[in-house]
Amino acid sequence: MSNLKPRERDAIVQALRAGVVPKLGLRHLQVGRAKEIEEIVRDMERIGDGGAAIRFVIGEYGSGKTFFMNLIRLVALEKGLVVMFADLAPDRRLHASGGQARGLYAEMARNLSTRTRPDGGALASVVERFVSQSQQDAETRDLSTSAIIRERLAHFEELTGGFDFAEVVRRYWEAHESGDEDLKSAALRWLRGEFSARTDARKALGVRSIVDDANVYDQLKLMSAFVLAAGYKGLLVGLDEMVNLFKLSSAQARNANYEQILRILNDVLQGSATNLGFLFGGTPEFLMNTRRGLYSYEALQSRLAENTFARNGLVDLSGPVIRLGSLTQEDLYVLFQNIRAIMKNESDALPDAALQAFMAHCHDRIGEAYFRTPRNTITAFVNMIAVLQQNPGTAWSDLIAAVDLSHDPGDDLAEVSEAAGARPTDDDLVSFTL
Repeated sequence: MSNLKPRERDAIVQALRAGVVPKLGLRHLQVGRAKEIEEIVRDMERIGDGGAAIRFVIGEYGSGKTFFMNLIRLVALEKGLVVMFADLAPDRRLHASGGQARGLYAEMARNLSTRTRPDGGALASVVERFVSQSQQDAETRDLSTSAIIRERLAHFEELTGGFDFAEVVRRYWEAHESGDEDLKSAALRWLRGEFSARTDARKALGVRSIVDDANVYDQLKLMSAFVLAAGYKGLLVGLDEMVNLFKLSSAQARNANYEQILRILNDVLQGSATNLGFLFGGTPEFLMNTRRGLYSYEALQSRLAENTFARNGLVDLSGPVIRLGSLTQEDLYVLFQNIRAIMKNESDALPDAALQAFMAHCHDRIGEAYFRTPRNTITAFVNMIAVLQQNPGTAWSDLIAAVDLSHDPGDDLAEVSEAAGARPTDDDLVSFTL
């Protein structure tokens, strides 16, 4: 952990103590899930080669869905993709009529990230990169930049909503040339889906449409085409907390959202989408409940059903659904060693014997569940080390018996890193450079 920056160390420790996934330093925690990561890396390469991919990451509360999705987010950035991630919420969903779908898109657009801007807010830099490349191309070909932009965006007019999208980008270029900051801001607001009325957009930019509840998926396809034109390899869209769709009380609203998921799934599986990937994170009940989950929609159930031959320890990771299995004892042990190193706890203060005793205590208290949903176990371990650090002379053996591992399975905190196991050794796996 010698290359761990203080900022990363603090972010990791604070996040783990709160039971949420750290945004920084995931490479210092990640262990295990090697086969799943290898499969996702192939998905990222397929997107970069002009294909499409879709995955449903399914696991219990606390099993590590959010950590796994954030890890894949880093893989995508390293592979040259642009990523748009957001959590679903009661006021943010895929299909709606009261602005909730537009709200989801706006959140994704605000979180848009690139390799050089991994923390979000990268939309302006993507547009600037497109404009800069157009300027260079114009100088090389001795043409006007406006003509080059029009040429590079010509195919957008064949896509749904593409004419206004291209027009907004052209207006951004005009503002860039004239130094009109208000016009540039208006163009970025439109691209982020922040206009709520068409009249406002027409007044500010001269376009007749806006991002609304009815065209969110079409806008994502346009954004995928735009980031490709800007020199990136594609777009990955990640949506966590999909269980919020399961919680919708209206069957009509649930089905409308499931129809949108079906549309996306069909586009990806049939090859209609290009340079575009989707990652959905949800619980088993969101997927398999036949009354309110995805399985309640027959067309989705037939497409997402398990491979009947994958039984008795056999796995099939090639389908759309990735189920996060339980951690092994070795996985969790390696994770505890990593956390101990991150928190700068010397081995003589918390020796390997303490890790083994802590794991035995967890097993005795809550059984095998601490492998399946390690969030609370990790939080307890971090808290124990914190007490040892702040109270010199305290014996770790006296603390272990008092560790509180109470767990509320309905807790909606974001999943903490399940992170354990040997790091992937395949040369194709991502080489983190944060």
